[in-house]
Amino acid sequence: MERFRDKTQQFLKVHENDPVIHKLRWNEPLTKGDLDALEEMLVEAGAGTRDDLKKARAGGELGLFVRSMVGLDREAAKRAFDGFLAGKMLTANQIQFVNLVVDSLTQSGWMRAAQLYESPFTDFSPRGVEGVFDSAQVTQMLSILDSIRQAAAA
Repeated sequence: MERFRDKTQQFLKVHENDPVIHKLRWNEPLTKGDLDALEEMLVEAGAGTRDDLKKARAGGELGLFVRSMVGLDREAAKRAFDGFLAGKMLTANQIQFVNLVVDSLTQSGWMRAAQLYESPFTDFSPRGVEGVFDSAQVTQMLSILDSIRQAAAA
């Protein structure tokens, strides 16, 4: 799997302007056809076997796997939080927290909700996201993270 990951990463650097890769980086929803095309590109490039890709694709993981390597465009990550930030008077800690989430998304492409309860997010509060935002805001943030994940899962 490590060799597959390395080959895939090299391939993605060369093909970062491919429409499917563009969709992943800009948080545009993938279709089954996009995943089929992505799988075919990776097989043709010798990045992995069909079995490798079937493992990565199981449960919609191929898009997430590839996005974890190419990341999410910073503007796309910020745009995902536009509705969350609109019309709210946030504290400095809350703004820093959201910026840290955007940084994480930019680097890793997506996040699990559980990460909001781990370091470095617990540096803001031992309770993680729940110590920084009220319950409605936490629910909204979790929904945003889920929609980002779903866009790559097809």
